[in-house]
Amino acid sequence: MHTKSSILILSAMFAWQMAAGQVAVDSAQIKKEYTRMDEALKDPEKVYRLNLSNQDVRFSPGFWSKFTNLQYLSLRNDHLKAVPKEIAELKNLRVLDLGGNDFAVLPAEFSNLSNLQELYLDGDKNLVLEKNMDVLGRLPKLTSLHLENDNLRMLPRSITKLENLERLYLNRNNFHSIPRQIKGLKHLQYLDLKDNRIRHHSQTQDGFGIKVNF
Repeated sequence: MHTKSSILILSAMFAWQMAAGQVAVDSAQIKKEYTRMDEALKDPEKVYRLNLSNQDVRFSPGFWSKFTNLQYLSLRNDHLKAVPKEIAELKNLRVLDLGGNDFAVLPAEFSNLSNLQELYLDGDKNLVLEKNMDVLGRLPKLTSLHLENDNLRMLPRSITKLENLERLYLNRNNFHSIPRQIKGLKHLQYLDLKDNRIRHHSQTQDGFGIKVNF
């Protein structure tokens, strides 16, 4: 019995060490950022962060479906005139950076990004914000939206469709006052309005009940 107990204890310790080692490997893998498409395609299931910004990218059919565990994706400054609708296949995507591109609208399929939490649409000069509200409003976990440097003067009334939004970044636009449409954003906690044309302001706007950064 003593021998059997010792074997069981040693087996349990070995299993624990193997599990701990696996956790360490997975943690390092999750933090690793791939910046080259060819490298990422060698083992796409192990890619959690993919940064293809500032590149002339072309995507072959079925490209995105390979990245089943992708959580972060950047296509910043890639001169995209249209956003690949296949990105909507990335069910585990949490952060998406589409800043500095040339598209006007997001594909309707984007509403399938059920785990997307943070979206960068800053520096998208052709973006027609109002035409994207339906798609954005169907993202159940979207809590942070970046619209910096988009030549915005006002927000569409339909911004209230972003029911779960907590942080909104509007700096470097053309607002003359705090947009009143944000009153309809019931969960908004932080609004960034730096580098706009607002003259009279305070750090906290009591009328809106949120922290406003000027």
